[in-house]
Amino acid sequence: MESEIRALVSDTRARVASAASRDEVEAVGREMLGRKGRLTAFLRSLGDLSAEERPRVGKLVNEARDAIQSVIDEAVAARAKESAAPKVDVTLPGRLQRAGVAHPLTRALDEIAGIFIGMGFALVEGPEIEDDWHNYAALNIPDNHPARNECFRFDDRWLLRTETSAVQIRTMEGQEPPVRIICPGRCYRPDEVDATHMHTFHQIEGLMVDEGISMADLKGVLALYGRRAFGEHVKMRFRPDYFPFVEPGAEVAYTCHECAGAGCALCKQTGWIEVGGAGMVHPNVLRNVGYDPERYTGFAFGLGIERMAMLSHKIDDIRLFLENDARFLRQFV
Repeated sequence: MESEIRALVSDTRARVASAASRDEVEAVGREMLGRKGRLTAFLRSLGDLSAEERPRVGKLVNEARDAIQSVIDEAVAARAKESAAPKVDVTLPGRLQRAGVAHPLTRALDEIAGIFIGMGFALVEGPEIEDDWHNYAALNIPDNHPARNECFRFDDRWLLRTETSAVQIRTMEGQEPPVRIICPGRCYRPDEVDATHMHTFHQIEGLMVDEGISMADLKGVLALYGRRAFGEHVKMRFRPDYFPFVEPGAEVAYTCHECAGAGCALCKQTGWIEVGGAGMVHPNVLRNVGYDPERYTGFAFGLGIERMAMLSHKIDDIRLFLENDARFLRQFV
């Protein structure tokens, strides 16, 4: 009898392992443990055993019942898990995976940086949360200048930077001339939002300081950039403008991509798209970073990356860059 009981456990394991479905597993369980099951028959025959044999065989039957029940329960749980798993039809055609692409602003930044790096400029970055000294005072912006009110402030000292010119100050504070850098990054100003202005935007600043740098160098660098970025046909305009950190200063514009200079709504009928400001670094700025303005001169420029991307891709609304509209972004795949 003992060998027959152990054989039932072995038989159960073998039949459950070869079962093709949950129903077959449950059928094995009923055959072994049901009211008329094979192991149940041994329980009923315990009364025929002697008083000495009954406890030993009874214990063996109980152990076999627990072992068989465990085998059945584990197999049923495994079949249930398999049935819940999604079915894969290997004969179906594969799904097209969309390749990720860089955002148009990232592309524009890479293209712009690549052109200036090719001219020998090094790329540096700085913090977006800036202090008043680097964002205003060191750039020769007086306390009563209206630009100091055109920012997002945390307190009297800290603010979100309004331009990446602060990175130029940080660079010059830690480096002796010659300096030739570009500084890309995100900037913030409480501007009124329209087709060409946003409260959050990107700039790329350029700075060159050395002995003998002149306005002609600045114009040559930006003219070369315009030709490489937009083609030999593009025209550049320098128009006198005022910025506290440069003297003299100029507004930089390139011919409108939409109308090729004829005048349209995008360029407000002027034929030009303003892309930033530029000029010769003010002597006070050089003094603020410890440079001798009698020995060194330099130029600086700041270009709006969104506006450069608009020129490159003929985009007529700057707000599209931050809306995350998939229909717009798919055009750059």
